[in-house]
Amino acid sequence: MSYTREHWSSKVGFVFAALGSAVGLGLLWKFPYTIGENGGGLFLLAYFICLLVVGIPIFVGELILGRASASAAVTSFEKLSPNRSNWKIAGWFGVLSSFLIMSFYSVIAGYGMSYILMSLNGFYKGMSALEVANVYNNLQASGGISFLWHFIFTLITMSVVLSGVRKGIEYWSKFMTRSLLILLIGMFFYSLSLSGFPKAVQFVFSPNASVFKPSSIIEALGLAFWTLSIGQGIMISYGSYMRKGDGVFKLASVVAFGVIVVAILSSLTIFPVVFTFDLKPQEGTGLIFKTLPFLFTKLPGALVLSTVFFILFVFTALTSAIPLVEVVTSNIMELTKTSRQKAALWTCVGTLIVGIPSAFAGTNLIFPEWSSIYGANFLDTVNNLVSNWIIPVGGFITALFLGWVLDPKIAKSELCTTSSHKVLYYMWRFFIKYLVPLTIFIIILQKSGLINFDNF
Repeated sequence: MSYTREHWSSKVGFVFAALGSAVGLGLLWKFPYTIGENGGGLFLLAYFICLLVVGIPIFVGELILGRASASAAVTSFEKLSPNRSNWKIAGWFGVLSSFLIMSFYSVIAGYGMSYILMSLNGFYKGMSALEVANVYNNLQASGGISFLWHFIFTLITMSVVLSGVRKGIEYWSKFMTRSLLILLIGMFFYSLSLSGFPKAVQFVFSPNASVFKPSSIIEALGLAFWTLSIGQGIMISYGSYMRKGDGVFKLASVVAFGVIVVAILSSLTIFPVVFTFDLKPQEGTGLIFKTLPFLFTKLPGALVLSTVFFILFVFTALTSAIPLVEVVTSNIMELTKTSRQKAALWTCVGTLIVGIPSAFAGTNLIFPEWSSIYGANFLDTVNNLVSNWIIPVGGFITALFLGWVLDPKIAKSELCTTSSHKVLYYMWRFFIKYLVPLTIFIIILQKSGLINFDNF
């Protein structure tokens, strides 16, 4: 079966789709927490530098692979290295990571959907902090409810991808990313009125050398790598829908700047609420689902505030889930010559099934001995596998391919649309050939526990 490859209708469409992909759930809690725990302003500066040195170069490289080949991840490596087909393993790493992330991502997003309904019902009224926190524990222990929301979220994501690039991904990415930014800005202005706002600004921006460690730099490298959705095959697929006249450097810079703005806004939205009540910020889902709902009850307009926040949470999840499904779908379409509808259906049925143990991870109904054997529940195990190994290794192979295997003439023709781009090309070439592979290798060593740089 042959098909005509779609393209983004405009540069704006690509920017909203790419920005929506990059703005994942981690930006709502991991980014601000990581900043504060790793030196505040010093870590933020390190993150910006790593974004320039590592994030943007490989982001640009993946767009090159997609646009030059007009193909998804696996096929792009085959087309651009016809005599070295083994390099397509990098594409398979991206497909695998996107598939596995979607399988548990939809479970976490489902928790957010559940909290929208609970917020509308004012579930927290009259509850103590411990009782509000236990609601989340009960939700995790309710496998049937978790699966229901896992199913609904997967169904919504599939319906978007089924509609194609322009009518589905681009249209809904524009709508949801704009809505996300409006909600986030609105909550940011609300946080300005809170007494904890000055302390939140200090927490995020003030340099704190006492907690800035060598591993903080590694954390900044990893954060720069993952906040741009690279190493997952996403930007290769999105690059394949770009037109030849679009400036890759410019668009990549716009997306990176957007990610920075959203990350900082998230920090200055969440932590003023936390610091208003003189609480120590917690990491991860504990802050989002256990602490914030109780704190919302202490503020004016609790029902509206809580509901809007979890709508923001779900929109953030959905803009990131769509490209995860698209990566797998587009590769199935190319490799099996099947229709988009069938490929999207196969993808979502697969992630739905593989995600069942994650939906039941808080129960003892499926794999009851999993935690005792592997040291974490099923959801966390898959998350750690993807974060610590699949994405970094796939990104490392991709960087090696871009720097040492891909014909430089191809990259140059994709990037040098004007004379001013030639300088940027040679800078990019140096980074992608030497600095990027080295830094990703360092990330792998640190994340895997093979080396602890704090001991040096």
